[in-house]
Amino acid sequence: MLDSSAFLGAMSLLGSDINIWLVIIPGLLIGLIAGSIAGVSNTMAMAICLPLTLYMDFLPAVMFLTAIFTGGGYGGAVTSILMGIPGTTSSVATTFDGYPMARKGLHNEALGLALMSSVLGVLVGYIILLFVVAPLGNWVIRLGPAEMLLVALWGLTMIAALGGKRLSRGLIAGGFGLLLGTVGMNTSGYVRGTMDIPFLLDGIPVVPAMMGMFAASQLFTLVGSQFLIKDKAARRADYRRVLSGFLSVLRYPFFQLRGTLIGVFVGAIPGVGSSVGNLIAYAQAKRTDKDPDSYGKGNPKGVMAAESANSSSEGGSMVTMLALGLPGGGGTAMLLAAFAMHNVTGGPQFINQNMDIVYTIIFGNFIQAALLLIVGLGFLAVAGNIVRVPLTILIPSVLILALIGSFAVTGDHAGPITLFVFAGLGWLMKRYGYPVAACVVGLLLGRMVESELIRTWQISGGGELAFFLGRPVAMAFAILLVLSLLQPLIMRKFTAWRTRNRSA
Repeated sequence: MLDSSAFLGAMSLLGSDINIWLVIIPGLLIGLIAGSIAGVSNTMAMAICLPLTLYMDFLPAVMFLTAIFTGGGYGGAVTSILMGIPGTTSSVATTFDGYPMARKGLHNEALGLALMSSVLGVLVGYIILLFVVAPLGNWVIRLGPAEMLLVALWGLTMIAALGGKRLSRGLIAGGFGLLLGTVGMNTSGYVRGTMDIPFLLDGIPVVPAMMGMFAASQLFTLVGSQFLIKDKAARRADYRRVLSGFLSVLRYPFFQLRGTLIGVFVGAIPGVGSSVGNLIAYAQAKRTDKDPDSYGKGNPKGVMAAESANSSSEGGSMVTMLALGLPGGGGTAMLLAAFAMHNVTGGPQFINQNMDIVYTIIFGNFIQAALLLIVGLGFLAVAGNIVRVPLTILIPSVLILALIGSFAVTGDHAGPITLFVFAGLGWLMKRYGYPVAACVVGLLLGRMVESELIRTWQISGGGELAFFLGRPVAMAFAILLVLSLLQPLIMRKFTAWRTRNRSA
């Protein structure tokens, strides 16, 4: 239930400080631009802008950073759709159907669809946060290392199943990604797979590796083409077609709502965040659709599922930040830093004593979502012209930006080297039919899976079965994991049985 006195207090705070409103649009623009540049994530933009918040009051500072967070969530979809290059790790799944739509000349519809899904995802995510911030926070804190391990493995197996009809290739790619994620020194002090290369002691730089596997390898496949879109008439920005993309979201409300709920749930788990949430939502959409073979070929429902989960995960990650004082991901880690800079500590005490401020943050984000619709449309007028640039100019320009971005992430030669090595690896995987996404997710989750596995082994006394049987949430995740592996086989058997019955 809502606290009526805190509700009125939040309305008063929003109406009494104009600075809260003045920082939203600049924050959205910074997030949109940062999210659309491969290698420059919204988390990095928040980190760069964090010192500016020292000169702001607490609420304007939080609204400024959450606006960057919100804008970056959609910004990553722009390059994902137009070039097949995810601007952020949380927009990987958007490339699966967004880019094929763009290659068909449906980039206006795809961009409009992604924008509306993002706006609705933010709105619904924060509406859920409004009602469940306290009870969901109490539930999340009960998740131990066993549950976290199984969530990560469940997400990985779902993505591996996207490898098409050959599940084995998806599992091999995911397992290879997990092995790559364990390169370097682990929490127990053991060094693995570094080949005496000093910069690998901290592990493979994930962002340059992801940029190489998706961005550079994608650009290699475009060599020989003149434009991203062959049809000249389809290259121009058309707001009527963008509006058509808006309205198409309303035709599939179930896909939008399910993606949003998955995003909130996964985003609320500390350390998992939107990078996994959008992939799980996409996998679920493909699994349950009547025409799963259309995914990866330009199905708008795939874009909708990915973007709704990506944006709603912001509300989920805010649950753990506000209720527990734990960051759900990189963005909320920056917000916690801003809290600390203003001598504010998140957690149960913060909610109990400052519910009016919690409501103010939530209501302010409702306004951000509405403004994202307007600012995003203006941004599309500029970003949509990417498809009109000849590839002889676009490919080297993007490669240079990727090199700069990879260097900015690591601060030395390790970033560019990783970019080129993984560009070759990504090209080879595409050439021989192994899903790049499964490998990237494995790389993202490698450290988390290993650390949670070690902690689970230590707590359970050497992997005792009784430990897992006494944890019903862990058992539920284990069942989901097994079903994820068996579902492709079950569906093939069911389809074959139904075909035989029809022909009989």
